Amino acid sequence: MFFLKAVFCRIFQAGFRVALPVLPYTEPEIVPSCAKLDAVLKQEKIKGALVVTDKGIVASGLVRHVERALENGGVPYVTYDETLPNPTVRNVEDALALYKAHGCNAIIAIGGGSSIDCSKAVGARVAYPKRTVNQLGGILKVWRKLPALIAIPTTAGTGSETTLAALITDTEKHFKYALMSFPLIPRYAVLDAEVTYSLPPHLTATTGVDALVHAVEAYIGRSTTKETRRLALEAAKLVFENVEAAYRDGKNHEARENMLHAAHKAGIAFSKSYVGYIHAMAHSLGGKYGTPHGLANAVLMPYVLEAYGKKVHKKLHMLGIAAGVCSANDSYAVGAAKFIAATRELNAKMGIPTKLSGIKKEDIPAMAKFAEREANPLYPVPKLMTRRELEQFYCRVADWSKQHDE
Repeated sequence: MFFLKAVFCRIFQAGFRVALPVLPYTEPEIVPSCAKLDAVLKQEKIKGALVVTDKGIVASGLVRHVERALENGGVPYVTYDETLPNPTVRNVEDALALYKAHGCNAIIAIGGGSSIDCSKAVGARVAYPKRTVNQLGGILKVWRKLPALIAIPTTAGTGSETTLAALITDTEKHFKYALMSFPLIPRYAVLDAEVTYSLPPHLTATTGVDALVHAVEAYIGRSTTKETRRLALEAAKLVFENVEAAYRDGKNHEARENMLHAAHKAGIAFSKSYVGYIHAMAHSLGGKYGTPHGLANAVLMPYVLEAYGKKVHKKLHMLGIAAGVCSANDSYAVGAAKFIAATRELNAKMGIPTKLSGIKKEDIPAMAKFAEREANPLYPVPKLMTRRELEQFYCRVADWSKQHDE
């Protein structure tokens, strides 16, 4: 990387690290189940609620958990169920129209990170009715208070119920806007294991590893605190101990509950310590091809961790000890290698591939450009990389075998 740019990146990151203790981070109040929402409805004086979800959640019957709570509390509601796996600007605008038409003063998101991200963006548009999603995208563009926002994750991975970020796709520009502002952090997070029972095995796997990536990138970055390091280690331990059990048996309540708390802890950790190149590249893949975020993260993780080399050996060793995949007696290099191998093994056990299909060679330069722009200078990565270096990762994870056979 050009020397002056590298210096600028590190100075920028140092500024955020120094400011971290005084930044207005908040943590959502945890509600143990949907059945306990009545107290929240009364406390927030909710007169009307917009429920943001997707058709899969509605078809599974999970949205009824929320509807019953609202009905029991005498709160009128309207449901928006068109959220896409990568929520779009159109999703946000359509949901906003319902919010306004029905006189709502609260937003309840039930689903994965997509529904929660969509609800955050809707809240931002409520607070800033004259600004577009594009104008609200970026760092600290939203300062006004949002309507009461309640997040109910049905996947244990994104940690969106803890974060200040929302990713919204512009389908016309094939680009993801990242809204990153403190008011986007939900006021309440309902961690109800029962609403995760019906999550299919493959989504249990990829969202679970997504939580692991959050913990890993938060831990190996250069803007960690004692709190975020502790939370990241705890999250990594919980993922390795529980995600495969949840994958094998979707109704394993203990495993499901532990995974919700793993995602929550990792979410808080990366909200304060940020992520890295794994996420930046996964975002560009999602924006271009609609690649599920957790899948992209899971596939990219071992490749990127290896590329960081010695700069992350000690920290990966510590993660490996917490996860139970290496020993304190191992050298840093050996411990790091064991941890990376363990991530590959975990992926394989749950049917997560080592490659991604559909990547086109001609798209790689543009995706790498978007990823580099997102990561530098914001993400305090262990090792700075250029756009050209990032291009190589897309090539390494691309499954071009079918293209070669044709």
